[in-house]
Amino acid sequence: MRSRMVPNSMTGFGSAEGPVGDGRLEIELRAVNHRHLNTQLRLPAKLQDVEVELRELVRRHIHRGHVTLAARWTQEISTDSRIALNIDRAREVVTALEELKKTLGLDGPIDIGFVARQPDVLTFAQSESGEFDGGEVRAVAEVALEQLAAARAKEGEALGAELARLLTSIEQQLSEVERRAPDRITAERDRLRAAVAELLDGRRLDEDRLAQEIALLADKLDITEEIVRLRAHLAAARDHLISSEPVGKQLGFLGQEMLREINTIGSKGNDTTIARAVIAMKGELEKFREQTENLE
Repeated sequence: MRSRMVPNSMTGFGSAEGPVGDGRLEIELRAVNHRHLNTQLRLPAKLQDVEVELRELVRRHIHRGHVTLAARWTQEISTDSRIALNIDRAREVVTALEELKKTLGLDGPIDIGFVARQPDVLTFAQSESGEFDGGEVRAVAEVALEQLAAARAKEGEALGAELARLLTSIEQQLSEVERRAPDRITAERDRLRAAVAELLDGRRLDEDRLAQEIALLADKLDITEEIVRLRAHLAAARDHLISSEPVGKQLGFLGQEMLREINTIGSKGNDTTIARAVIAMKGELEKFREQTENLE
């Protein structure tokens, strides 16, 4: 287990070679992005019986991604072979030769070598595959999977660091929005008061009515809840980045929720400073969502 939890990338490569029977087998694993786990196996004919086991082995190690497992013999496993004698065919040949000797009046023994060379007298029988233990194949696959896991973890660590940087950037912009929010309400209040006074043209201002309008405006423009929810989503995303479980789907969902809050802040903002911060947050969030597509 890794000493520090980091997310796994969905891409990587791993390979291993080891003894299987009296031969040697090489297994290569390649993984790329995919919404679900999709495993493709390319096996020599002699390994077809262990296909189900290899699929299950991959499933236990990998949760998401398109995984290709390719196996090949670097030293072909031997096959058992033996010579088979077709005694009936040999008798037929000998009988035919005896008849030929008698008919032509020939002397001398029948050449056994000549008999053996006749079609179907001697044949080589070969078994379909040599003997090997399926556990040997699994052992090679396990090492290849370890190599693949190490590659995915290394790339995942880099992705995790970039995602954490993007979250920090969004948090910084959100702090700017939070700092500016009260001033914006005050500015809107003063603007409304000035507009109403201009419309009254010197007539008496109904302070109570103005206070009500300002309260309604403040409620309409208030982004406190959106800020709180966005901060909660950012904190949840950071927690997922140090989780030992696959986090790609969860981070993708959080990215959608963060975008929803940022858009609402932008629509309520009605302020140049907040608008700039919203644009910056959306830019960083877009990068964040793109990178989460690479995580398991």
